[in-house]
Amino acid sequence: MPRPRKKQFKRPPPRIRTNEQIRVRELRVIGAEGENIGTISSDEALAKAKEAGLDLIEISPNAKPPVAKIMDFGKYLYDQKKKLKQQKASTQTVEVKNIQVKPATGEHDLEMKAKQASKWLKEGNRVKVELFLRGRSKYMDQKFLRSRLDRFFNLITEEFKIAQEPKKSPKGLTAILEKA
Repeated sequence: MPRPRKKQFKRPPPRIRTNEQIRVRELRVIGAEGENIGTISSDEALAKAKEAGLDLIEISPNAKPPVAKIMDFGKYLYDQKKKLKQQKASTQTVEVKNIQVKPATGEHDLEMKAKQASKWLKEGNRVKVELFLRGRSKYMDQKFLRSRLDRFFNLITEEFKIAQEPKKSPKGLTAILEKA
């Protein structure tokens, strides 16, 4: 009987320590205006934060000594969420789209598939082109098969570069194209 798999739990985000939660002797403190106050005791840093009417927030707990900043905690959380949102917006997912061609595919069908590949390349996706071989066609001359792939590549209107040169795969020849 197979063993049950362990559940993968999502690790919670690290807690941000503020004010009295910071339990170290010395901190490198950054002031409310961004100026470097220097390395002082945590009690003294907390007193400066209270005096300014702000919070003492531990920014970099793993540094030696840990770095803390005097600022409003709500503003700090807002800035963090804003940074995270901007990171998500800047990341771009690239999909790999598949197109399957056979050595005997007609010219019109090749043009239609090339048009689709051009559209995908324009969108920024990668295109995996498979020259599908079955039966005896798997043993055809490699130069001939390569010429069939080149015939397809010449029909693509969008500028592209070959990310992965055509190589043998279980289904035939496979090449990956991406936008130039």
